[in-house]
Amino acid sequence: MTIHDTDIIVIGAGLAGLVAAAEAADAGKRVLLLDQEGEQNLGGQAFWSFGGLFVIDTPEQRRLGIRDSHELAWRDWQTTAGFDRPEDHWPRRWAEAYVDFAAGEKYGWLAAQGVKFFPGVGWAERGGQGASGPGNSVPRFHITWGTGPGVVEPFERRVREHVTAGRIAFRFRHRVRGLNITDGVVHGVHGDILEPSDVGRGEPSSRVVVDDFDLNAGAVILTSGGIGGNQELVRRNWPTARLGPAPEFMISGVPKHVDGAAQAMAEAAGAHLINRDRMWHYTEGIRNWNPIWPMHGIRILPGPSSLWLSPDGTRLPYPNYPGFDTLGTLQHITTNGYPYTWFVLNRAIIKKEFTLSGSEQNLDLTDRDLRKVAGRLGKNVAPSVQAFMDQGADFVVRDTLPELVRGMNEAIGNDTVDYEKVAREIADRDLQVANVFGKDPQLAVVRGARAFINERLIRIVKPAPLLDPASGPLVAVKLNILTRKTLGGLETDLHARVLRPDGQPMPGLYAAGEVAGFGGGGMHGYRSLEGTFLGGCLFSGRVAGRCAAGAVD
Repeated sequence: MTIHDTDIIVIGAGLAGLVAAAEAADAGKRVLLLDQEGEQNLGGQAFWSFGGLFVIDTPEQRRLGIRDSHELAWRDWQTTAGFDRPEDHWPRRWAEAYVDFAAGEKYGWLAAQGVKFFPGVGWAERGGQGASGPGNSVPRFHITWGTGPGVVEPFERRVREHVTAGRIAFRFRHRVRGLNITDGVVHGVHGDILEPSDVGRGEPSSRVVVDDFDLNAGAVILTSGGIGGNQELVRRNWPTARLGPAPEFMISGVPKHVDGAAQAMAEAAGAHLINRDRMWHYTEGIRNWNPIWPMHGIRILPGPSSLWLSPDGTRLPYPNYPGFDTLGTLQHITTNGYPYTWFVLNRAIIKKEFTLSGSEQNLDLTDRDLRKVAGRLGKNVAPSVQAFMDQGADFVVRDTLPELVRGMNEAIGNDTVDYEKVAREIADRDLQVANVFGKDPQLAVVRGARAFINERLIRIVKPAPLLDPASGPLVAVKLNILTRKTLGGLETDLHARVLRPDGQPMPGLYAAGEVAGFGGGGMHGYRSLEGTFLGGCLFSGRVAGRCAAGAVD
């Protein structure tokens, strides 16, 4: 008989792992929380996030006059996910359960733990392909007061309280190499103990092995994250038939240790990994001028006014506009073989419409500093954006259009950008702004969105000529593909039990968060509505922690 070291082992101390551990300990179980990184990385990728959460029919929405509903949100999810495979059974079930959660107890559950939201609600993934197409019909992107750290905070607090009480114990620098399985039942893990490392959060840490370990428990919960930091694996899983070849150059939105190793380990042990070709990579990536991890990239969260150009200066066709449809625009870019694209805009647009994703890029919100947040309404460009304008390798800032195009070509080292094409695209666009109507669909969307008070006051600039000297200088931003999220994953049922290829559970093994495609092996389908990654970690981590605790004597 195997002697258990604890009741439950949780592999991965990111958001899903913290939630699962806290829920299991709340149920009276003893938990070991393992992570290959040091304690300084507690909270995982959630710490670096902007803290956006998808929530339905909230007080914040109602105060702004947004009429949302479960019915509308579920329809948006289905048209966005595009479930079309036999293996989408459990992903679809998880999606439906998650929308129920987001329209029901999610808001109150988080509020009871001290989570608060910024009053403005963001409109991510606006769609643009009609009522039956992908995208959010209404704004649902709720920014946590405190950004990503504000989401992590209550769950870290709960875990540390259980550590003090003796119900949870950390095991940092423990890299899991395999599952302990006897007669088909998962009852533990084994692997390497890595030497201590004091590098900063997100920085590459030592992989020197100093010992090994073998731990047993009544259940194992895998919450080890995705593959976004492993570009080799991203390229191996890239859906060439759907998206064309992967770009030769991509930047990474997550640290190098987000490598998919534990997911591969589970698959080798008999777990069913599905939808591995479904990933969520951003089209608006910029190289971080102050990088923390290799190929460190930041995503621009753009308003809809920037002119989006191909490498030679041709405007991208409708509906490939900023903030509309990430996957659709990615498909356009990669199937055309574009190695990069450009935003062309001016200071007025960048001041109001550029937000950079990440807790460290939004210190006013992260630090909960009302005075600095109010500064966003002032005349100055946000400090984090200004830093990229001044020092970012992908930014070109010039006073005139000929100078701008010359700077763009200097940035890429050739003459690909055609001045005449850029000048014509801008002139055609600027001719459409004199009237409150016109034939330019991008401007029509801008004008329509400004009817929403939140968009008009803090998010979208009034349409005006790009070449208006009063709105200058001109800005061009070279946009790279940014690797980020894994939408497929280990197949799980609604109890978060990991399934085998035959559809039967692997006794003793559970999974939550990105390693499980945030639930079921891919609850987002092909696309995300945004704000659903942190929410997926919260929901699936809660389910896994509670269900594993209920199954362990």
